[in-house]
Amino acid sequence: MSVRLSATRVLTAILKHDGSLATSLPAQLEKLSESEHSLLRQLCYGSMRYYPQLQLLAEQLISKPLKRKDLDVQALVLLGLYQLAYLRIPAHAAISETVQVTAKLKKPWAKALVNGVLRNFQRQQASLEQQLSVRQEYSRAHPKWLIKALRQAWPEQANEIMAQNNAQAPMSLRVNRLRGNRDDYAQQLQQAGIDFELCRFSSDGITLAQPRDVNQLPGFTEGLVSVQDEAAQLAAALLAPEPGERVLDACAAPGGKTCHLLEQQPDLAGCLALDMSELRLGRVRQNLDRLALDCELLCADAAASDWWDGQPFDRILLDAPCSASGVIRRNPDIKYLRQAEDIATLAHLQGQILRNLWPMLKPGGRLLYATCSVLPQENAEQISGFIADQADARELTLEANWGIACSAGRQLFPQPDGHDGFYYALLEKTPG
Repeated sequence: MSVRLSATRVLTAILKHDGSLATSLPAQLEKLSESEHSLLRQLCYGSMRYYPQLQLLAEQLISKPLKRKDLDVQALVLLGLYQLAYLRIPAHAAISETVQVTAKLKKPWAKALVNGVLRNFQRQQASLEQQLSVRQEYSRAHPKWLIKALRQAWPEQANEIMAQNNAQAPMSLRVNRLRGNRDDYAQQLQQAGIDFELCRFSSDGITLAQPRDVNQLPGFTEGLVSVQDEAAQLAAALLAPEPGERVLDACAAPGGKTCHLLEQQPDLAGCLALDMSELRLGRVRQNLDRLALDCELLCADAAASDWWDGQPFDRILLDAPCSASGVIRRNPDIKYLRQAEDIATLAHLQGQILRNLWPMLKPGGRLLYATCSVLPQENAEQISGFIADQADARELTLEANWGIACSAGRQLFPQPDGHDGFYYALLEKTPG
């Protein structure tokens, strides 16, 4: 199987809205040798990271727009342009290997088109880039609607947010405090010759100098450590469940925060991890098993209440479905798949889930609302609106040395070699 053919199939699924990097890439990785995995990931992630640029270039170089049935050819063009613009692969090799894929797609007519587009880009690269540089979606490699939303919300931070969205994400680890402490694990990394930095805000966190296969990490299989961004690691300490309490993790998959809660407080009376997807709950179970933890899993909708047994929870973690605009560097296909109109739809769903879960919280109990978004409509505006409508809800101010205070909660922005974009707000139910 050709690496570029595999990459074309992944990108085609995304362009057709039939999949994402997360859902389409694994199947193609299985068809290739391990030595080819790195290039496939680079081709797929890079092409989507710079999709807004590459698409504008393609529009300049293709005289007639391709039909939907030929989106695989469109994907191949984007793939070729990415190689020529961003990779150190010799141009003749990149063009030759890319053009050859047209035969494997059984579209011999596309050979001349792909070859012509790529060779014309070679000749005209400087003039095309200069011509397009005046367009924000080209210079920032973001869709227009997102540039506008970020600049409206965060005029001072918007450019840096977009710059970080275009960077490669760091790999951070969470040390399992039931099996050791961060200093001890740091020594194991040193002994293994793995460079790292201790996370600044998470007392369990370590960020690696370079991402690597988890199987190369000391004690990963044995449950000494998990992969989790530093911002996500803050949830357990913020919710801070006490011994004997009953905890709900709504929208729990893939289970990183569930596991961290259990590592931090092993003496809970009960922990329920809820998710709508059986497949994603399987990932929660895998993480629990590797870490030798236990938790009740339930496949159900957090926006409904037919699954609830009527017993209130002391603590609720709501990591709400969101735009994922704070983790674009980890999921660059968001730039293509997410649309402006999705934000209002997501905000409505978030409010629906929040209002549904609130009656399940004990008086005096606490709910931690979290998203991996940087858009206020999903975050501070959501929480401010909820508090205004809910007489028994009050915000607990988060006194922290991370992020910035908002009208409600705190917002983190993606940092170079640091945490992702994230939002937290802590609510308490006042006794009636």
